Amino acid sequence: MTSHFRSHETTRRALGAAVVVALLAIGGGSALGQDLQSELDAKRSKLEVAKDQEGVLTTELQRFNEEIAQLEGEVATLRNREAMVEQQLVETQARLDAEVAQLERLRARLKRSEKILAERLVDIYKSDQPDALTVLLDSDGFDDLVSRYDYLTRIQDQDAVIVGRVRDLRNQTHGIVERVRAARDELAAKEAELERTRVQLEQRHAQLDGLRDQKASALASIKDQVQELEGDISGLEDRIQAQLEAAQASTTTSDPLPAGPIQSAGGGWIWPVDGTLTSPFGYRWGRLHAGIDIAVPEGTPLRAANSGTVAIAAYTGGYGNYTCIDHGGGTTSCYAHQSGFAVSAGDSVSQGDVIGYSGNTGNSTGPHLHFEIRVNGQPVDPLGYL
Repeated sequence: MTSHFRSHETTRRALGAAVVVALLAIGGGSALGQDLQSELDAKRSKLEVAKDQEGVLTTELQRFNEEIAQLEGEVATLRNREAMVEQQLVETQARLDAEVAQLERLRARLKRSEKILAERLVDIYKSDQPDALTVLLDSDGFDDLVSRYDYLTRIQDQDAVIVGRVRDLRNQTHGIVERVRAARDELAAKEAELERTRVQLEQRHAQLDGLRDQKASALASIKDQVQELEGDISGLEDRIQAQLEAAQASTTTSDPLPAGPIQSAGGGWIWPVDGTLTSPFGYRWGRLHAGIDIAVPEGTPLRAANSGTVAIAAYTGGYGNYTCIDHGGGTTSCYAHQSGFAVSAGDSVSQGDVIGYSGNTGNSTGPHLHFEIRVNGQPVDPLGYL
């Protein structure tokens, strides 16, 4: 997106510069044209920075959206854990309630059994019962002996049952108490885990909202800035165009313009036209400007900078009407944006011959000459020859 913007912006700047060139060429608007172009360049520089920031913020926002999506997945996991913990709490509480109810029942039974055992011990103590051997020896015959033995056995069995019941109830009570204590500990642990889960959930939500609001606010601010700068640039371009049209209207004439004087460069070359250099050779706005721009009114005759053979005299893309002269040794000179031709491909021309007329064809918004010198097809700085 940024590279596309820069390519488009480079073209727009070139067109804007051509408008100012035309203002300078027409005359009477030089200071105004330069001021407008300076302001326009400043706005475009700010716009380029803002576009870069917008691209960075958009990338960051996309990355944060991906992180937010991951966080939302974690939040969903936390919510599932919360639901599971709540269910476990319900089950644990139900089990605890059942254990407590059973414990109360066992405690009641134990209390009754202990009372029975205590009463039995009191009865034994009060009756001062003899030991089993004495009872058996005092028996009257074998039948009485058997009866006495059965009686003692039943009493002992009954006492053993009471004691065993008390022992079992106490053991069961102790086990239930331990289980209740363990259940309560488990319940407390589950509650603590639920609290931790809720805290994590709230922190995740706060982080999500903070990231989203921060980046969205910054991006909205940059977009507002970009929109404002684009509006300013559009307004400046309209002003430049209006000045150009006004200047052209005030200087329109049907008389052909005379060829300017030959300006010798002292190195075997001459200037192709007598005008003001408005844009030098080199990189500007990230793109090579492969020649120099010379401000002249539309229709100004253009001269061959050196002798040679016309290699091209035709409309050529963004160059518009385009003439190239082969000077031999791999060196050529080229003349762009002409309003018309004075030579054809294959013609031999001498230095200073008129080869065409300055214009505004191709990618140009104002009349000027774009002049190039190429060596073996590669552009070089024409000022090194002129």
